[in-house]
Amino acid sequence: MVSVDAILLAGGRASRVDGAAKPLFEVNGTTPLHAAVAAVRSRGAQRIVVAAPVLDDDLDVEWVREDPPFGGPVAAIVAALTRVEADEVFVLACDLPTVRAAVDLLPDELTPDADGACLDDGRRQWLIGRYRTAALREAASGLPEKGRDASMRALLGGLRVRAIDADAALTRDIDTWDDLRVARGGTMTDSRTLPPEALNDWSAALAERFSLAERDIPISLILDLARDVANGVARPAAPLSAFVAGLVAGRAGGSPADTEAAVAAVVELARGWEHR
Repeated sequence: MVSVDAILLAGGRASRVDGAAKPLFEVNGTTPLHAAVAAVRSRGAQRIVVAAPVLDDDLDVEWVREDPPFGGPVAAIVAALTRVEADEVFVLACDLPTVRAAVDLLPDELTPDADGACLDDGRRQWLIGRYRTAALREAASGLPEKGRDASMRALLGGLRVRAIDADAALTRDIDTWDDLRVARGGTMTDSRTLPPEALNDWSAALAERFSLAERDIPISLILDLARDVANGVARPAAPLSAFVAGLVAGRAGGSPADTEAAVAAVVELARGWEHR
């Protein structure tokens, strides 16, 4: 009989909810973290590894953290794999209010011709999946810097992953305050939000087209800049500011440190703009 463990990802920056702990949001009498634990337990998961700082001492799980923290979901998976012992492993993001129904769509056991299976609502939902542990480890072994800032496609793109059709309503995560309002039965005030994971494929395409390393495109950093400029100045100023930050970073040398310094300078200016 095939054994299964679970990796739950709960340690992101949560930049678009002001750094709040999304896995602990109350939704329908529980939290996404507790719901995820219950969902994988119901599917036979023996060992549950949560990649995050300790959020609840009472949960019967193991806690692990990527080094350095906030290295992205791939780095978190790589760190958690050191604790996984089963033949197969669920991989889930802990910001999904419909996690039980989503997990129930995943197979009880992978077929011999597949390295994994994940939901697909028009695009691959890599973080709602079940994978062969050995295949994940092999894919992870080829990533530089233990997967830091790597895209999910970099980790899983070479594997034989079966897509399972799912309604988009079932895969909608909580990425913004609007998403939380909807999960609690409210209405969306601005539907133009997008989770960082949705940009992985586009980022990978840009990197390939212009011969860039994936870490040369810091998705979360740029989204944070756009948020701060949109809030402090105006929404149309966000893409303009991102362009200027890239221009300044390029003139300074184009290193990741140059990018961070340019973004920090733009953000500092934006945060003081309302006082001008």
